[in-house]
Order: sequence, then structure tokens, then C-alpha cells
Amino acid sequence: MTEVLRILNKLLTEHFERATERRQKRADEDYDEVVEEQLADEDNEDVYGLSRVADVLHALLSAYRDHFYPHLDHLLPHLVQLLAPARPYTDRQWAICIFDDVIEFGGPACVKYKDIFLEPIVNGLRDPAPDVRQAASYGCGVLAQFGGEQFAGTCAQVVPLLAAIVSEPDCRSIEKLSATENAISAVAKIIKYNHSQINRDETIRHWLTWLPVVEDAEEAPHVYELLCELAAGGHPALATPDALPRLLALLAEAFLRDAVPETSPVYAQMVNLVRQIQSNGELFSACLMQLSNEHQQALSQALSA
Repeated sequence: MTEVLRILNKLLTEHFERATERRQKRADEDYDEVVEEQLADEDNEDVYGLSRVADVLHALLSAYRDHFYPHLDHLLPHLVQLLAPARPYTDRQWAICIFDDVIEFGGPACVKYKDIFLEPIVNGLRDPAPDVRQAASYGCGVLAQFGGEQFAGTCAQVVPLLAAIVSEPDCRSIEKLSATENAISAVAKIIKYNHSQINRDETIRHWLTWLPVVEDAEEAPHVYELLCELAAGGHPALATPDALPRLLALLAEAFLRDAVPETSPVYAQMVNLVRQIQSNGELFSACLMQLSNEHQQALSQALSA
């Protein structure tokens, strides 16, 4: 472990040194487009290197969980520096990703680092860079799921910020879609795991209007698991007849887009929910009439699998 930490420390030290060198070259009188092209390539190489550091820390945290924290402390000055608002957005993105893992794998013990990660994650939800918003949204989700009741206040604080991400006019654009779907999933986790300080019913009603989630294979199961649980529990927002066509359309879209792997337990929950709706033959037929042939076929295939 000592050698791994030595290498990580060296890589992060060199990351900052190279960034300083590039900043100086950009201020040099000989700076021109040719130099910038070379510096941009070096920027990209450094971002890749930082992503590999994050990958190593992900593996260590997933294996050792909060027992890795004393080792992480040796790298903390570097991580704090990466989070600084003046750093390039990619530095902040990967630093937030690292602290997402600190939260996810460390559970409630992550409170040790809350003074370091909370403000950057909350501020990251408003960041101009979609990649930072994605990382921050994911962080809010794992904070709700694994951080415990001690973060209930933060969960309530971020719901409007997550809603703002989903409410942007072009939130489904290619550039912003990952941030949008992670924001939707984060609110799902707050609704399910850490809702003591929110108006849960009101939040659910808003959340339902944001669906579907179809691109993020990691987050989609969380979204559709909650949807199935709300439907099975007869939540008022899903218990009205006019809600059923919308519910069936969401499930059909998820099946059509392979949003949830067939091997996932959530997939079985989704199929069972369709079968429950199907048990009311007249209503089911009326709902089907509102769907495209593609969506009807997707439902048929899911039911016959």
C-alpha cells in the first residue's frame, strides 16, 4: 500500500506541476496557435492520467471501504487542491468523482470529510460544465443512499438544484443527458432512502414528470425500482386511471431502449407491473391503443421473455 500511495502522490504532484508549466507557456510572448495545440494535447493527456488515478482510488475504496480512509489522508492535500474553484473543470470533475466513491464505499463514516466535499458537490450542481454537474448529481445520490440521516438536510437542500438541471430546455441534449439522468436518479434515491426533510409526495409528483431515464445503465435500475415500488404501493400520483397510460408508456420506452438489463431484479419488477396492469383487460387495451407499434412490440417481448 505504501508504494501505491507513493506513486499516486507522485502522479498528482506532477499533474499540478505540468499545469503550472502550461499556464506559464500560455503567458509567454512566444505563445501562438501552434503552441496552444501542443498544450491542448498535454491537457488531454493530464486529464486521462487523472482519470486513471481516480480509477485506482475507486478500486481501493471499493475493496477496503472506510478502512482505506487513513491511507486516503496522505493524498488529501492534492484532492483539496483539485476541488478549488479556480482549477480546470476536469480537475473538479475527477475530484468530485473520487469523493463520490469515498461516500459510496465509506457509508456514514464519510462524514469525516464532509467539510471538504459537501460545498464542492452542492456548488457542482450549478457548474457550467455538464461533466461536473453529472459527477455532483451522482454524489448527491450516493450521499442519500449511503450517507445516512446525518445528511438529510443536505438532501433536502439539493432537490431544487437537481430539479433545475432537469428543467433546462435542452436537458436531453447529448452534452447534458448524463447530468440530467444522474439528477433524476439522485432525486429517486433521496425519495427512497433519505426523505425525512423533504415533502416526499410533492417531490414524487415532480419526479414522475421527469421520466424516462433510458441511457444510463447504472442509474436506470434505481429509477425504475422506485417507479415499480410506488405503483405497487398505490401511491396517489400513480393510482388514478389517467396515470396508468403514462406508466405503461414509460415502461414500454424502457423496454424498447433496453434501459434495464434483463438479468436485473428490477427488470422482473417491471414485467410484473405490466402484468398487473394487464389483468384489467379493458384498461390495458385502452392504454395500448395510445402506444406506437414499436412500444407495443417491446411490451409484448418483455411479457413473453
